[in-house]
Amino acid sequence: MSYTIFRDLAIILIFAKAFGLIAKRLNVPSVVGEITAGIVIGPTVFGFVTANDFLTPMAEIGVILLMFLAGLETDLNELRKVGWAAALIAVFGVFVPLLGGTWLYIAFYKISLLDSMEILKAVFLGCVLTATSVSITVQVLREIGHLRGRVGTTIMGAAIIDDVIGIVLLTFVLGIRDPSVSPVHVIIATMLFFVFAIVIGFICRFIFIKLSAMSKHHTRRIPIASLALCFALSYIAEVWFGVADITGAYIAGIILCNIRDAKYIANKLDVNLYMLFGPIFFTSIGFKTEISSISNDMILFSVLFLVVACITKIIGCGSVAKLCKLSWKDSLKVGVGMMNRGEVALIIAQRGVDTGMLNTVFLTPIILMILFSAIITPIALKLLYRGEKRGATT
Repeated sequence: MSYTIFRDLAIILIFAKAFGLIAKRLNVPSVVGEITAGIVIGPTVFGFVTANDFLTPMAEIGVILLMFLAGLETDLNELRKVGWAAALIAVFGVFVPLLGGTWLYIAFYKISLLDSMEILKAVFLGCVLTATSVSITVQVLREIGHLRGRVGTTIMGAAIIDDVIGIVLLTFVLGIRDPSVSPVHVIIATMLFFVFAIVIGFICRFIFIKLSAMSKHHTRRIPIASLALCFALSYIAEVWFGVADITGAYIAGIILCNIRDAKYIANKLDVNLYMLFGPIFFTSIGFKTEISSISNDMILFSVLFLVVACITKIIGCGSVAKLCKLSWKDSLKVGVGMMNRGEVALIIAQRGVDTGMLNTVFLTPIILMILFSAIITPIALKLLYRGEKRGATT
C-alpha cells in the first residue's frame, strides 16, 4: 500500500476548501473554486497531485453521490403545481441548447455530416449545454423577494424537468457511442431500464415508508439502506442495461425524494459528499483541464461556447414562456434564470472524458462557461427586477 494517498487527500481537502471559500467570498459557486484548486495542485501548475488508481474511483463515487442527491432533492409535488408550462419550457430549454452546441462544434471544426463519430461528439457537447443549475437563481430570487412568484415557481419546476430530460438524453447518447451497437437496441435497453426502475421504485418506496414508520432506530438506518439502493441501481443500470451509472443513481434519488425521511437522508449523505467525495470529484476535473496548452482557436471557441450557452437558454426557455402567456419581461426573466450551469454540466463533461466522447481540452471552455454564467445570471436578474416590489406575484 502506498501511503502517498494520505498526503494527496490532505492536499486536496485543504486546497479545495480554501479555494471554495474564496469563490464564495467573490459570489461565485464554491465548485468553481474547487475546480480551480484542482488546476493549481494538478499537473497543469504545481503537480502536487495527479489522478491515480485510488483517486479515480473515489471521484466516481463522488459523481454517483452528487446525482443521487440531485434526484433526492427533486420536488415532485412542485412539478405537479407548475404543470405543462414548466414542462414545455424545460423541453425547449434542453433541445435549443442541444442544437446550438451541436451546430457550434460542427461549424467551428468544419465536421463532415457523414462522419458519424464526430457528429456524435458534437451532440455530446450539446448535451453539456442542456443542464440547468438554479442554485444561484434561487438565492437571487430569495434575496429580492420573488422566489414564490409565478416566475420563480416556473423556473424551479422547469429546472427539475430540465435535468430529468438531460439525463435521459445523456443516457441515449452514451449508449450509441459504440458503432457496433444499434440505436434501436439502445432505445429498447433504455426503455427496459426505466420500466424496471418504475417497478423497483414502487417496491422500494413501500419498504422505505414501512421502515420509517417502525421506529427511530430504523430511521437511523435508512440513510445506509438508501445508499445501498443508490449503488445497486448504479450497478444495474450500467451492467444489466448498458445505461449510464449516474442515471441509476439519479433514479434512486427520485424514488426516495417524496418519502418522509428524504431530507434526513440528504443531510446525512451530504456530510460525506461535502467533506470528502465532492472535493475529490471537482478537483479531479481540474487535474484534467489543459489550460497551459490552450490555443488561440480554443480561446475563440470558449467565447463562442459561452455566447451560445447563454443565448440558447434565453431563446429556448423565454420564447416558450411567452407562448404560455407570460409578459415579455417575465419571459426574459425565465430565460435568464435558466441560463446558469453547474454540477450536472460538470458531471456530463466528466462522463464524456471517461468514455472518450469528449477531449480533455474542452473542459476549459466548459469550466469558463460555468464560471461566467454564474457571474452573469445574478447581475442580469437583479437588473430585470429593478423597481419591482418585493413579493410581487409575477
